[in-house]
Amino acid sequence: MTVKLSLRVNGKQVDAEIDPRTLLAQFLRENLHLTGTHVGCDTGQCGACTVHLDGRAVKSCNLLAIQAQGAEVVTIEGLAAPNGDMHPMQAAFKECHGLQCGFCTPGMVMSATALLKDNPKPTEEQIRGGLDGNMCRCTGYHNIVKAVQTCAAGS
Repeated sequence: MTVKLSLRVNGKQVDAEIDPRTLLAQFLRENLHLTGTHVGCDTGQCGACTVHLDGRAVKSCNLLAIQAQGAEVVTIEGLAAPNGDMHPMQAAFKECHGLQCGFCTPGMVMSATALLKDNPKPTEEQIRGGLDGNMCRCTGYHNIVKAVQTCAAGS
């Protein structure tokens, strides 16, 4: 059995027939080949799969794709400008060395951009709280927080 799925991903209309058990992360990676959305834990603990769903940061490994019916999804690939210029948050992560292995980075960037959308001038405590659902095993978070502060200061 399949179900029809219709949504917008990174500004483009997407229509597909999928197994109703397909997770949003699985759909993005396997059907649309948007592999910037990482799957680290399959339990919603690590945040590597974070995308924006109608402007909200969500963990795509915890959502069925069909739950995004009619929605607007933005992945890490959709943040960059059409000419390829990095989003300011991506540039801040690069400038501040807010990444090491890079596995958590897409989810961190997606969570951080949603945080600044809701709170353009967060305190360090608010940044740490806003990124609480994202795990990084490499950086110690110091430069990640610094990247978010740098991006916030530039906006």
